[in-house]
Amino acid sequence: MTKLATVLLSGGLDSATAAAWVLAEGWQAQALSIDYGQAHRREILSARAVAESLGMPQRTADARFFAGLAGHSALTDQAHHALPERRDAKAMGASDIPITYVPLRNSVFLTLAAAQLESQALQLIETQGTDPKDLRAGIVIAANALDYSGYPDCRPEFYEAAAKMLNLGAKLFTQYGVAIELLTPLISLSKADIVRLAGRLKAPLHLTWSCYAGGDRPCGVCDSCILRAKGFAEAGLADPAL
Repeated sequence: MTKLATVLLSGGLDSATAAAWVLAEGWQAQALSIDYGQAHRREILSARAVAESLGMPQRTADARFFAGLAGHSALTDQAHHALPERRDAKAMGASDIPITYVPLRNSVFLTLAAAQLESQALQLIETQGTDPKDLRAGIVIAANALDYSGYPDCRPEFYEAAAKMLNLGAKLFTQYGVAIELLTPLISLSKADIVRLAGRLKAPLHLTWSCYAGGDRPCGVCDSCILRAKGFAEAGLADPAL
């Protein structure tokens, strides 16, 4: 059985852990990072470093146009939208979706990853003669529905619906019966659980960047920094990236 996977690798704690997980699960994996015009370059550089450390082929897709379409976000337009700072867990868990949400970002990311994955799977079937019955195809995304900032595209029901949509539009499924699986290994883990899993998998967390702000060091006050610090503290471990 050939298990072909594309990992959406942002360069952060969660995606590095998911990348290490898919390798440990025996998938033939490659990393796809998306340059979507985000406000800083640190995560792109970290994604490359993480992939290299894991020995995983990596590609960075140029989707910088997306920032112009999805500009109502502090991650794509910090000139007009300030990053939330020093919010506690209660504030992050409120019903309001924060300004760090990027409109439909994960929907776009999944579609791009599916296009790459389907193309490679079809190449195996139609050019190299792989039997579709001997092929699995999976997209790995490090979505998390517990310790997160309330984004709607981090919920399990979103991924269930997205898998149906992608497969209904894919030749790989409609002609060959090979479903594109959306693998979300971190979806129900706390941030502390993710830190512990990363440790067991020896994920290169020292190379990761989670901060929403770009700089020489993490800001320590944005939502992502606070959630990361909370995870390491609850896991009883030091953050190797600091």
